[in-house]
Amino acid sequence: MKIDDTFFLGIVSKKFGYKGDIICVFDVDKPEKYTELESVFLLINKKLVPFFIEKISFRPNSNQAIIRFKGIDNEKKAEDLIDCEMYLPLDMLPPLSGNQFYFHEVEGFKVYDTRQGYIGEIEKILDYPGNPLFQIKRNLNEILIPVSDKFIKEVDRKLKKIVVTTPEGLLGIYTNDVS
Repeated sequence: MKIDDTFFLGIVSKKFGYKGDIICVFDVDKPEKYTELESVFLLINKKLVPFFIEKISFRPNSNQAIIRFKGIDNEKKAEDLIDCEMYLPLDMLPPLSGNQFYFHEVEGFKVYDTRQGYIGEIEKILDYPGNPLFQIKRNLNEILIPVSDKFIKEVDRKLKKIVVTTPEGLLGIYTNDVS
């Protein structure tokens, strides 16, 4: 399994008890959707290593779970996993509809502004905390547009297109041919 075929699920945070249990922090919108996991991949020495789950229990109203992996049965083994990132295959992502999307899903989509028309193609999404940005390539220019429900008017998966209404003057900052 390659990391490009997975999504980031969370991180191993710390040990819990002395029998090898660990606390994992899930970085997903709805952690409760992952209560039946059978396995995860941990990133160890830049390689994805599968770990099978014996037991998982989420803390109430929290994004944290106590997990016991098969073969991890003491503090030392658990300690070796602290700070490891957890991943799952992309096909385990719950499907989204409407204007909701996963960041990896829209790379390559064409972006149109309701006033200015075609802007360019999304190269990637810069995931800054609290302020993700579409990084759009147009000719030799790079255009950055906030990923915000306020600006996104339509996501068309079939046509690989996103329609936005950008704030007045934003596009003019980047290029003379788009005002």
